[in-house]
This record gives sequence, C-alpha cells and structure tokens, in this order.
Amino acid sequence: MKYASVTERLKHLGSAKWDLHFRARALAAAGRDILEFTIGEPDVPTPDSLIQAATRAMQAGRTGYSNGRGEPETVAAIARRYAARRGRPIGTDQVICITGTQTALYGILRTLVETGDEVLLGDPLYATYEGLIAQTGATMVPVPLRPEHGFRMQAADVEARITPRTRVLFLNTPHNPTGAVLRREEIAALGEVARKHDLWILSDEVYEDLVFPGVAFTSPLDLPDLAERTVIAASISKSHAAPGFRSGWVIGPSEFISRMLPLSETMLFGAQPFIADMTALAVSEPSPVAAGMTERFARRAAMFFKGLDGVAGLRVHRPEAGMFTLLDVRATGLSGEAFARSLLEEQSVAAMPGESFGSSLGGWLRISLTQDDARVAEAIRRIAAHAARLQGHAA
Repeated sequence: MKYASVTERLKHLGSAKWDLHFRARALAAAGRDILEFTIGEPDVPTPDSLIQAATRAMQAGRTGYSNGRGEPETVAAIARRYAARRGRPIGTDQVICITGTQTALYGILRTLVETGDEVLLGDPLYATYEGLIAQTGATMVPVPLRPEHGFRMQAADVEARITPRTRVLFLNTPHNPTGAVLRREEIAALGEVARKHDLWILSDEVYEDLVFPGVAFTSPLDLPDLAERTVIAASISKSHAAPGFRSGWVIGPSEFISRMLPLSETMLFGAQPFIADMTALAVSEPSPVAAGMTERFARRAAMFFKGLDGVAGLRVHRPEAGMFTLLDVRATGLSGEAFARSLLEEQSVAAMPGESFGSSLGGWLRISLTQDDARVAEAIRRIAAHAARLQGHAA
C-alpha cells in the first residue's frame, strides 16, 4: 500500500525525540522516585478564574460550533491586546484564533512555503520545529545560535545562508531551549536582511510573558517597517498555565490572514466556544500567574548556575526568559544523550539531551525550571556527584 510522502518526511521527527522523557515516566510508574526536569509544564494549575469562565460558558450552552476565524469577542480581545502592547492599531482582520501555538505554526508555514522553498531557523531549536517545516516539503536551513552571542541570532549568520529559495526567517523569542531574548537592535538588523531579500518573518512568542527582570522583550511586530512581512504565533499555554486547553492565535497582515483562513477552516473550522470565552478573559487582563512563574524560574536558574557552573568541568548557560536552563557537559567526554541516559539510570534525574534540540547542542542538557526549589537543590547535588564520578573514571 502507498502512503503520502509527508509520512516519510516526518517519520523520524515525532515523539522519538522525547524517548528519555518517556523512559523517565515509565520508571516513575514502576515506583522509582524520579526527579523530572524534562518538559516545560507550568508549575501552577490553570487559574481558577479561567476555569470558572470556561465552566460558566459550558453551562450557558457555549458548546456548539464556532467559526473558522474564532469567536468575535475573542478575536477582538486579542486585537486589543496586541494594539496596546505594540502601540499601534491591530485590526480583527489581522487575527485568527487556533488550537495552540503548535497548530498556529503548522498553519503559518503551510501558508508560506512548499516543496523547493527554504526556511532559515536558529540552531538550537525547539524539538518540533524541524517537523513543522518538513511537513510542508520545504527545507530547514540551520542558522547557528552561538554561545558567545548569548544564543541570539545574528544578521550576518542569516545573510550568509540566504539562497534564491529562501522564503521565511523563523524566529523564536524568547527562545526555547536557550532562554535567549533578541534585542531590539538585533531584530532591526534581522529585519533589514528580511527586507533586502523579501523574506517573511515568523516569530514564535509563546514565552513573551515569562521574561526575567532586567531584560526587555521586543517583537518584530513592534517595528512598523516590519509589520507587512511579520507573522506572530502565541497562546495562553505558558503565560496562563493552560497548556491542555490548546488555545492560541496568529497575528499577521490582513492579506496573510485571508490566505491562511481557508486552510485553518479546512483543518479545524473553529475551536470550542467555551475555551474561546476563557481566552478572551485571559488576554484582556494581566496573567495572575505569569509574574510568579517568572520569579521562580529566574531564581531556580540562578540556583543551577551557582550549584553547577564550574563543578567537575560543567558549564551553565543562564537564561533570560522561559522555563529552561542549559548545562554543558562536554567536559565529561560524553554526548548529551549519553550523559542524560546515565544520569537517569544511575541518579534518577531526568533532563533532556541537547541533541533533541539541534546538532549545535550536542554535549548539552536542557533542564526544566518547573520543579520546586527542594527538588532543584537535590537535582543539583545528584548532577554534581554524577559529573564528579565521570571525571574520576576519565582520570
């Protein structure tokens, strides 16, 4: 029997990257006390105000079909949010509501590229991005995000990789897995390259509300001269601790939205009205949980840095935002994959191998900041002991 070519393009780009996480969950189910630092699950429940809003909407009968663009009040609330944050008008014709950032990115890329096209994307990268590009038939062109630049994309590195087939510059700021936040001048320089080569700018901004103190967030949508070529994806998954509700949106030029809308309608034809009502409330006022998460994640990142940087040759990259920190384990002589596997089996600490996030993170781990401080302290102790044991064996 024959299958569509997309199944071949994606066959190695699915859940296999999360094998270590699944192994850790299996060990925990078997009774092992696993310290789990693998995924970016918010460390607080969804705010009760949002749960109650969804409940009231269901009880009021808001369980029927929606339309493809999204419930009018929700679309309007998102447009108002972005107009207020970006300091210029954003119309409802520039918004599509869609089920989460992942689906938003799927639809955006499907609208912009196809077989033969190229998408420039920073490496390291979030684990699903490669598949999101591959599903279109386009080719991912990695742009190195260098530690000496704080893992922030540089315009010269982008320019060096542009070909006649390049169509999209894919940004992620704040960045997963590095926690890097692009500076305004860096976005302006990247935007100049995009204008010069007539590229779209796609920006995943799901961590916008989780930027650490002392760091300023800038979106390419903040720069008026980039607005005509910029498309934004975001959701309430991180900012409002609501990943299971799968509620996101796309912001872009009105012509782009009109092009994407039939695709969105073909995929989903609307989300759940009761979740839309909850989302309208969420985006209409400050998140009741984002500030607390930001404070805790920044504190835990500092704990990992203080406890592990320089220990047994380990180096810690301090994030500027988000839910993760990076640990460089190359001094142990092991790959990130091998270190993470042995750390799980011998110390019952689960962290993601850097190799799951691109070739440039070979020999690194991505460590979640969403466990409580006591478990963070214990994980630091076990990781330090593991690295010291490996160093002793190497000696």
